[in-house]
Amino acid sequence: MRTGGIAALAVVLFLLAGCGQLQPSPTSPRTHAAPSSLGQTVTGLHARPQAIEPVAGAAAPSAAASAGPTEVSVGSGSDGALAQPASNAQIREQLAESGMTASPNQATLTPNGLAVAPIDAPAAVQAVITAGNEIARLPYRYGGGHLTYEDTAYDCSGSISYVFAAAHLLNRIVVSGQLESWGEPGPGKWITVFANAGHTFMYVAGLRFDTVALAETGSRWSDTPADEPDLSTFAVRHPVGL
Repeated sequence: MRTGGIAALAVVLFLLAGCGQLQPSPTSPRTHAAPSSLGQTVTGLHARPQAIEPVAGAAAPSAAASAGPTEVSVGSGSDGALAQPASNAQIREQLAESGMTASPNQATLTPNGLAVAPIDAPAAVQAVITAGNEIARLPYRYGGGHLTYEDTAYDCSGSISYVFAAAHLLNRIVVSGQLESWGEPGPGKWITVFANAGHTFMYVAGLRFDTVALAETGSRWSDTPADEPDLSTFAVRHPVGL
């Protein structure tokens, strides 16, 4: 086999690990069809994702994102541009308008699906929440976030790899099966990761961060618990010290 063929096969095998090898419906955030980005060149990894910095006055979320449940895209972005993240100032302004206030130890969910970190949360938890807001409404794509940290769409493990790298809790992209043995066993005080070979999601300061929630509400953040029918098959882990 030629060298180029071997390299291509290696990329295919890596991405097939993705978030697992289940085969549900094509529009599900747990879909594991072959990603459309297999032909792209793998870019170098960074110590943390090169995310767009929040910009005050950024455009408000689209009507489709704020209106409620949305269908999750499994294709690549048409223009290759990352959606503009909301700034912390915008989020706090939305909280003030809604009459909600930040809690000392519980993350707050805004009406448009972003999270406000608890006042007393450690810096790493605040960094996880900030990074989660940056990609909260980006679409789902199997393999998204695995060829490069900065992407137009993310799958379940790509999403968690992104936010953990932003908080310096990971220095590489991982698949869901690798998170089964990551960190320490059991639930954490601030962050609890659920992972098996097919899917991964987590709770951060009381809010769920999950690509399944994206299909339900248009945001990866949710204040409702997971209803996975096979929850007993998930390993429960947490970052050291969190």
